Parts: sequence; structure tokens; C-alpha cells
Amino acid sequence: MDTRTADLLSVRPEIPSETVYENMSKDERFQNVTLRPIIKLQKDLLLEAFRNYANKHKGVFFELELEKKFQYIENAIQKDIKFRNSLKGMVIGQFTVDEYLTYIENSSALNKRMMSIVIEKLKDRVQLLESEIFA
Repeated sequence: MDTRTADLLSVRPEIPSETVYENMSKDERFQNVTLRPIIKLQKDLLLEAFRNYANKHKGVFFELELEKKFQYIENAIQKDIKFRNSLKGMVIGQFTVDEYLTYIENSSALNKRMMSIVIEKLKDRVQLLESEIFA
């Protein structure tokens, strides 16, 4: 194992609740073994990226009711291609070469899984965005 691979794998958090079964699809296995730990590792960076995005869009997000904030998060990630690609890059950049080779086999489906997890993580942490408006 090369140094980069060993380093990347060593800093990833373990998620004991994410089990892997023999009959799992390749995509589901990749989601649980690779995507979830990376997104957990990158959660603070993803949160700051979203905070920056919201601030650059006139801070409207911070004035919304909770349900509207959830919709805003989903819309930002689903409709703003540049922002979505930026978030994907934060996750993909943490892949090992072997994981990247697996990812490119079915990147479209894996991107959907990745963005769904990112959306849920941001929604779970929305309270951390409540009153933190930066110029």
C-alpha cells in the first residue's frame, strides 16, 4: 500500500453502525465503506462551504424558517452545478486510487448517493448555521 493510500485510510473515522453484507450491491458497499466515512471526516469543511455559499447569496438562508432552510439546502446542491461540483471535489479528493477506479465505473449513481448523504449531513447540522452570518 502506498503512503497516500495508507494516510487517507488512517484518518477516516470508523462508522460501526455501517455494516457490510455479502449480498450488498457494489454501490451500497462503496457508500458505506468509502462515502460515509469521508463525508463524516469532511463534515466541518462541507458545513463551511455551505455557510460561504449562503453568505455569497445575500444571506437569505439565515432568515428562513427551518423547513425552508431544508429546501434551500436541497435546492442549492441539486440546482447549482458549480456548488455541487465543489462539494463532490471535497469528497472525491479523499478517495484512494482504487476507490476512484471503483467510483468511475458508476459515477452517476454514486454521485446521487454522495449528494444525498451530504444534504442529510447539512440538514442535521443546520442549527450550527442558525446565527452565524459573516460578511
